[in-house]
Amino acid sequence: MFSKDFLFGASLSGFQFEMGNPNNEEELDKNTDWFVWVRDLGNIINGKVSGDLPEYGAGYYTNYKAVHNLAKEFGMNALRIGIEWSRIFKESTKDISLDDPNMLEKLDQLADKKAIEHYRDVLEDIKSKGLVAIVNLSHFTLPLWLHDPINVHKGKETEKLGWVSDDAPIEFAKYAEYIAWKFKDIVDMWSSMNEPHVVSQLGYFQTSAGFPPSYFNPSWYLKSLENQALAHNLAYDAIKKHTGKPVGVIYSFTWYDTVNNDEEIFESAMFLNNWNYMDRVKDKIDFVGVNYYTRAVIDRLLVPIKIDNYELNWYTLSGYGYSCVEDGFANSKRPSSEIGWEIYPEGLYNILKEIYNRYGKQIYITENGIADSSDKYRSFYIISHLYAVEKAINEGVPVKGYLHWSIIDNYEWAKGYGKRFGLAYTDFERKTYIPRPSMYILREIIKERSIDKFKGYDPYGLMNF
Repeated sequence: MFSKDFLFGASLSGFQFEMGNPNNEEELDKNTDWFVWVRDLGNIINGKVSGDLPEYGAGYYTNYKAVHNLAKEFGMNALRIGIEWSRIFKESTKDISLDDPNMLEKLDQLADKKAIEHYRDVLEDIKSKGLVAIVNLSHFTLPLWLHDPINVHKGKETEKLGWVSDDAPIEFAKYAEYIAWKFKDIVDMWSSMNEPHVVSQLGYFQTSAGFPPSYFNPSWYLKSLENQALAHNLAYDAIKKHTGKPVGVIYSFTWYDTVNNDEEIFESAMFLNNWNYMDRVKDKIDFVGVNYYTRAVIDRLLVPIKIDNYELNWYTLSGYGYSCVEDGFANSKRPSSEIGWEIYPEGLYNILKEIYNRYGKQIYITENGIADSSDKYRSFYIISHLYAVEKAINEGVPVKGYLHWSIIDNYEWAKGYGKRFGLAYTDFERKTYIPRPSMYILREIIKERSIDKFKGYDPYGLMNF
């Protein structure tokens, strides 16, 4: 059973949801690296990005009340939203010292007051619906004054290196403290950043994913991850100056299965992609935000690859986890989503146990969902993954909430609008949100506080762990 105070809700970000009207200047966020990145002609022609533009999106910036009403109507008691750094500070904050006793007042003079007012309106509406307000401060995007993705991508000289730059953690700490100062009275839970490892890995290592700056540099991959960890630690202390509310980090965890039960490469993969960042922030978190979508299957490399001080001795097999045929089946005979991700709920159970054993912190599922425009798998996906959560809870893992990704369809980064993760179908032209059948299933689970009545719905025999 899920307790009465268990949080059921959904997660949204800023950039992926906010924009929807190209003619509304206030709604547009032109000062972020992603806004520039997805409209670069070279990126579009070479297929790094879809060619879809974010200003034709879901329109949450204007229609947030409709989304909040939908959450309330379907029994949710929490929403996670994102605040966009580039909306708050359109210009550089580097001339203001982190040690300046008047830092906040000086930042206040630089901040966009309309953006501050807007986010307060959004948060007040969330609270008026009786929902717990969870705020994440950084979800992939960076202000253009901190990151010039096009010049980095082209190998041109620039000081705007994003998370590779050593001044980025300091600037982030200023921003985090400013937001905490402004919204300490209304935010219930804080997260510094979302999926830092994804930013580093896809930006500097697996560059075919279309994430800025798509510049292969293994040393920068590790450097950017270290700087994001430092940024979180500084931000944690900065936020705590103004509030006693819980502060955590949201991380995309992957469970690893090996071909031959190879413990050495299992530990190596788990460290690089899960623990390397988390171990750096473990003393500055009140909770762990777990994003989980699928697993990976790995095998041993015959010749290890050296990345700075790290030895990569494994590789990922295609046909499993994140590397399946889109809307097909994995090599395991399990279905894969429209983005090619295998349905593997036991990976969530396994990773929850590992996280708690390693860190001993409260856990919130902050993202879990499936790209499924026809909604043929989403109900089963939700049921099977909440089965994993409930099983972990029954075995003593302190999971305190489940936030689905997402409540409405969104702009899926380099993939554009083709991958639909919403519980509600989004008409991007009309800005209407129509609940899919799976949304009614989730509402029933929330009402029952358990998936027991749905255990019989297991068409692929996956709930046997």
